[in-house]
Order: sequence, then structure tokens, then C-alpha cells
Amino acid sequence: MSLRHAVLAALSHGEASGYELAKRFDVSVADFWSATPQQLYRDLEKLERDGLVEARVVEQQRRPNKRVFTLTEDGRAALRDFVEAPARPAAIRDEFLVKLQAVDAAADPGALAATAEARLRRSRDKLARYEQLRDRLLAGRAEDDFLRHGDPVGPYLTLLAGILYEEQNIRWTTLVLRRLAERREA
Repeated sequence: MSLRHAVLAALSHGEASGYELAKRFDVSVADFWSATPQQLYRDLEKLERDGLVEARVVEQQRRPNKRVFTLTEDGRAALRDFVEAPARPAAIRDEFLVKLQAVDAAADPGALAATAEARLRRSRDKLARYEQLRDRLLAGRAEDDFLRHGDPVGPYLTLLAGILYEEQNIRWTTLVLRRLAERREA
């Protein structure tokens, strides 16, 4: 997958300026697919050159004019082709796992405890943000009702993946911390 598909997916929920798209991207997919605002702007230019998005200028009174982007029919077709193509399985690329591989051979098991604790804090913080976002999306509705009738369901399902990922990461990192502590005590 490339950033272009993430940009097309973000624009599928409505037109946006580059700035608005960066904010939308931050809220919806940044924890799953990271990109800087500069990368987003570069991809928007490429997408426009390729005819997958089009821009219009919106004049503003007290600010510089802004360009607002929308998907073209070709952009919708490209997004549809991407969605319908089989997805490749995700691969784990995690620096912490590489460091764990070196425990015993090149490092003291206790040396990674601080890294694991920081990871645990980040996961708990992310989980709290995801749960707040879930509550906003549900707006008091039951999850089953939202999944059957609510919009947008795609971002909600993506959010559920993030919630489950962080819950699992918290369980695993807690286990790692416990096992490292046991080795230090032995």
C-alpha cells in the first residue's frame, strides 16, 4: 500500500484542503499509517497530476486562498480497485522486538525494562484516545446498532482494530515486564 491509497480513502469522506486533510488524517489513520503534512501535500500534487483528485480554489477574506481537493471518478475507481484487491498480510517491523532478540546474548534483561515501560505507557495513552474517539463516534448508540446502521462504518472498524491492537500490546508488554523482572530476580 502507498500513501496515495490512504489519501484517497481520507478524501472519500468528503472534500478537504491540504490542511484539513492532514487533520483528518491525524485523527483517522495516523496511528496506522504515518505521514508528514509535506508528504500529504506531495501526494496530493501527484494525485492531481494523475487525474485522481481535482482541486478548486476557495477564496477567503482574512486568510490566503486555499485549494480544496475532491476525488474524481478516476480517483473513485482507483480507490475501488484498491479496496477490492486482496490485502497483503501485515508484517511486524518493531525495533523493540529486535532488541528483545538480543537479550541474554548482548544485553542485560533488565536493560529493556524502561523501554518496555515507556511502550506500555504509550499503548495505554493510545487506547484511552481510541476509546474517547469510539465514544464520540457512537454518540450514545449501542455498538451493534452503529455497526448495522451507522456511518461511517469503515473508520469505526479501523478504530476497533486499533483498540484491539493496543489492548493486546498492553497484555504482551505487561507479560514482557513480568518475565524480565523474574529473570533479574533469578
